[in-house]
Amino acid sequence: MAFAPDLRDPDLYVDCAPHEVFARLRREQPVYWNPEADGAGFWALTRHADIVEVSRQPELFSSAHKNGGHRIFNEHEAGVASAGEAAIGVPFISRDPPDHSQYRKLIMPALTPKRLEGIEQRVAERCAALLADVPLDETVDVVPLLSAPLPLLTLAELLGISPELWPKLYDWTNAFVGEDDPDFRRSPEAMAQSMGEFFAFSRELFDRRRAEPGHDIATLLATAEIDGAPIPFSEFVANLILVLVGGNETTRNSLSHTLAAFAANPGQWDRVRANPSVLGPAVKEMVRHASPVMHMRRTATADTEIGGQRIAKGDKVVLWYIAANRDEAVFEDPDRFDVGRNAAQHVGFGTGQHVCVGWRLAELQLRVAFGQLAQKVKRIEQIGQPRRFRSNFINGLKNLDVRLVSA
Repeated sequence: MAFAPDLRDPDLYVDCAPHEVFARLRREQPVYWNPEADGAGFWALTRHADIVEVSRQPELFSSAHKNGGHRIFNEHEAGVASAGEAAIGVPFISRDPPDHSQYRKLIMPALTPKRLEGIEQRVAERCAALLADVPLDETVDVVPLLSAPLPLLTLAELLGISPELWPKLYDWTNAFVGEDDPDFRRSPEAMAQSMGEFFAFSRELFDRRRAEPGHDIATLLATAEIDGAPIPFSEFVANLILVLVGGNETTRNSLSHTLAAFAANPGQWDRVRANPSVLGPAVKEMVRHASPVMHMRRTATADTEIGGQRIAKGDKVVLWYIAANRDEAVFEDPDRFDVGRNAAQHVGFGTGQHVCVGWRLAELQLRVAFGQLAQKVKRIEQIGQPRRFRSNFINGLKNLDVRLVSA
C-alpha cells in the first residue's frame, strides 16, 4: 500500500510532532498530493528549497483571502480562524502585495531594533518577576507560570492594555487557533461567548484609540489608513487577532518545547550555563527545533511546476515549515538539538514576504528567559509527557511539568 498520510488530520499531531512522517515524505514524495474528504485536496511541500522558492513568488502563490487565505481551510468560506464570523475582516497575513506591504509598514515602527531596546529591560523585569514565583526543586507546570504569561505581558505593553488581561488574551488566542481541539472550543455556545467578549474588548479598544491615539500597536491598527481611507472596525479586529496569535503562540511554544529539549539534552543546558553568550545565535535553533507554527498555505494563481510536479491554477499549496526545519539537505543531523548550530536558514517564522514581523521580539524574549533561567537552574527535568494541541497548525503544548533543579 502506498504511503498516504493525511496531514490535515489533527489527530496525527496529538501524541507527537510527526517528524518521521515528514522525513519519509521528503525522501519519497516531497511534493505530495493530500486528498481532503470535504475539500479539493492540497499539495504538501516538505523540502526547504521548495518552500523558500514558493514563498518568494507571491504573485504566483497567493495568500489572499479571496483565493482561500493562509490556512488549509478556505477562509472566504469558513471565516478567519475558522470561526464563521462575518464581522471579522481580512488580516494582512491573508493579503498579497501591494496591500500586504502597506499593512506591514504600519506595524514595523513598533518593532524596530531601536524600539525594542527599551522593551528588553521591561521584558527582563517581567521575566524575573515570573521566575520569582516559580518554585524550584519541585514539580511545576511551566506553561501558566512562564511560557504563556511572558509573551502575553509583552503584548499587553505593545497594545497599551492592562497586564492583568493576559489570562483572557490566553483564552482568546487558544480559541482562535484551536478549531479542532475540544479543550479550546468546548461548544458553539462557548465559542460564541468568547467571540462576544473579544468583540466587546476590541470595540472598546478601537474607539478609545481613535479618540485618544497613543504610541502603541493598537493605535497603529485603529488609526491606519489604506489608500487614503480609514480601516473599518472589522479590519482592526482581524489584525488584532493576527497580532495576538502571532505574538503569543510562537514565543510561548518555542519556550515550552525548548525547556523540554534542554531536559532531554542536559549537555546543551550545561553549554548555556557555562557560556550564556551562546544564547544570541541559539534562539534560532530553538525556533527551528520547536517549529511552533507548522504550516501556511498558498494558492496557485496560474499553472506552474514545483520540484518537477505540475501544479494547476487554483490548487492549494501547503508549506510545511516543520518539515523544512528538519530537512537534511540544509541542517546536518536535523533532529538533534544543538545550541551551537548555525540555524539562520530556519523557516520557523516563515520566509519571504510573509516572514513574521515580530521575529526579533520573539528571539529577544527567548534569550532573556533562558539567560535568567541559566542563573538559577542547573538542571531541567521533565516529568511525564505534556498534553499537546489537537491541531495541524500550531505545534503547541497545553502543559509541561518539569522540575527546575536549583543551581
